[in-house]
Amino acid sequence: MVRLQSLAGPGMEAKKIELRTLCQCFAAVLAIELGTWVVTSKFPYHPLFILAGARLLQILLMILIVVTWGKGLSSIGLARSEMVSGLKKGLLWSAGFGAMTSVVSVGLFIVGINPFILLKAPLPKQTVDLVLFFIVGGIVGPAAEEFFFRGILYGFLRRWKVIVAIILSTVIFVLCHPISQGISVTRLAGGLLFAVAYEMGGSLIAPITIHILGNLAIFTFSLIF
Repeated sequence: MVRLQSLAGPGMEAKKIELRTLCQCFAAVLAIELGTWVVTSKFPYHPLFILAGARLLQILLMILIVVTWGKGLSSIGLARSEMVSGLKKGLLWSAGFGAMTSVVSVGLFIVGINPFILLKAPLPKQTVDLVLFFIVGGIVGPAAEEFFFRGILYGFLRRWKVIVAIILSTVIFVLCHPISQGISVTRLAGGLLFAVAYEMGGSLIAPITIHILGNLAIFTFSLIF
């Protein structure tokens, strides 16, 4: 059996993210989340516009932190030399996962289970809100999440080996989303997939690509069906 440890790509190494960097990024993300809640509850601005600005600000602050006080962009899988290869790997992973999902969906249909129930996402009714939802929830949000949960959190947890980093980062990723209606199977599977793709490819562009395409696919299926 091939050990998970052997899955590490050439760009992946332990102790890339120090505790100080993790704490600084967590504080920045948390502060913006609290600020977003205050602004949304106090001012009559469109919440999706506010959320888009918050997610972009989180990305910019995390970049600033790792460049200024951390080990640079390469420490979160954003080395320039890995950008193109990361995108290609992300597209290949997305295609493979999409094919596997299609096979599983057909199997569920055969046994009388509607697979679209598992993929259904609540969408806004108005056209403008729907477009903003696709942009924020399908592109900006996933990118910000991958910056923190894979680039920062996984990079810190990686010092305790691959399996620990994959499990812990996925659990925290799932728990940081609303679980009032139970733990989402798609979110759990996605968290595992994103972490493994990052570990194997060593580029943050790979899980960002998979996350974005996955969210857009789920929203599209929800809109059609």
